[in-house]
Amino acid sequence: MRTIYSEKHRLRDAKTELYGGEFVLPFERPSRADTVLAAVQSSNLGPIEGPQAFTLDPVLRVHDADFVAFLETVWQEWSETGYPGEAVASVWPARRMQVRPPRFIEGRIGYYALAAETTITEGTWEAALASKDVALTGAKALIEGERGVFSLCRPPGHHAARDMFGGYCFLNNAAIAAQYLRDHGAQRVAILDIDFHHGNGTQDIFYERDDVFFCSLHGDPEEAFPHFLEIGRAHV
Repeated sequence: MRTIYSEKHRLRDAKTELYGGEFVLPFERPSRADTVLAAVQSSNLGPIEGPQAFTLDPVLRVHDADFVAFLETVWQEWSETGYPGEAVASVWPARRMQVRPPRFIEGRIGYYALAAETTITEGTWEAALASKDVALTGAKALIEGERGVFSLCRPPGHHAARDMFGGYCFLNNAAIAAQYLRDHGAQRVAILDIDFHHGNGTQDIFYERDDVFFCSLHGDPEEAFPHFLEIGRAHV
């Protein structure tokens, strides 16, 4: 089985994560991909190849265009404010507040953020683009006849909703790949999400559709991240 992998994931190398009331070294960091890659190599799974480059068109099939534009420019805008730390959400549109994206970057981060644990750093956007290329290269290989492909995506994606980032996720790689398969002839696509945390972002993208089946195996969101579900939408 081919493994698709990009070294550009290392561009996503945040130094801070809000956990237990303090900033710590992020749990999701480059060494996680190194661990998976080492297992692929030691098991002789098959060749390891770099991804093809894809445009943003497949991304915009599942993500809001204004959200994508925000991800592309957030680090530059944050840096221009003179703030010394990594870009992190500190305010959200609370219940009963008017919901709209503010002009100032500090407010706009909160508008698009799912949670405060995930900071945005220099290189995050480039790493997210490479990760979606990894996913799309795997999907394209399936379309061309391969029976199985392992796309080693980092940053991950299943918490990224149509217009929200968080949980270490910026672009929803699985959703982008699923939509690409649909757009290239697959009648139905199934996504099996095996993670302790609910794949809320993927659910958000496909919940109203019957051509992409989404099954998430996870802990109870009332006890674990992401904690909140959309009204009227039960978790699997």
